[in-house]
Amino acid sequence: MKVTNEMLNQYSRTQLLFGKEGMEKLWNSRVAVFGVGGVGGYVVEALARSGVGKIDIVDNDKVSLTNINRQIIATLKTIDRYKVDVAKERIADINPEIEVKGYKVFFTPETAAEFDFSQYDYVVDAIDTVTGKIELVVQANKVGTPIISSMGAGNKTDPTAFEVADIYKTSVCPLAKVMRRELRKRDIKALKVVYSKEEPISPEKSEELSCVSDGISHNETNVRIIKRQIPGSVAFVPSVVGLIIAGEVIKDLLKK
Repeated sequence: MKVTNEMLNQYSRTQLLFGKEGMEKLWNSRVAVFGVGGVGGYVVEALARSGVGKIDIVDNDKVSLTNINRQIIATLKTIDRYKVDVAKERIADINPEIEVKGYKVFFTPETAAEFDFSQYDYVVDAIDTVTGKIELVVQANKVGTPIISSMGAGNKTDPTAFEVADIYKTSVCPLAKVMRRELRKRDIKALKVVYSKEEPISPEKSEELSCVSDGISHNETNVRIIKRQIPGSVAFVPSVVGLIIAGEVIKDLLKK
């Protein structure tokens, strides 16, 4: 998409802030978003609306009924469709010129070889497994690609408590604690994260609300989700985390 000063387009209001050169930087950038759920879906949305020209989206899950309370791609019409496919359609409705690559892949150390991290200008970690998150950080660090990681957003209700920090300066968040320990073992010196010091709420234990019968996981490789306590969630926490992450990505891309 040619960026000019003369023609109105989807990004005219953004260009008033970032200028023609800034918009060209964004349009020529490739960002990979791993996980298109409550957090990742809003990241993808904001990147597309900000003018990032190439977006890779990675998720092997399908939309379920219980996603509707917090995921921007989830509606009654999109239930049982792959999240990657729905996200691609939304991006096309925003700007069909954006180059989108979708991967229906459950990211793990075993599937990491399917991705060339050196081609990305930025990587977003919005997945929910520790092994996957660690592998993303390791792979990005190997090739010097910037990465930002979402810490725990489930079982929290205060969107104003989230902040951007280095992983080694985090506290309270149980997921961040595990990540700190595992990254130290791998001699990873730094990682930008979005996290909250809010104490997680213990979710109600209910067979009816456990989401198992709803099919929260539509793939055999995702069975591990069902085996643990399903976290509670609200509309206004994952969305805020996703938008904070997108803002950090845009800010850093503009600095390049």
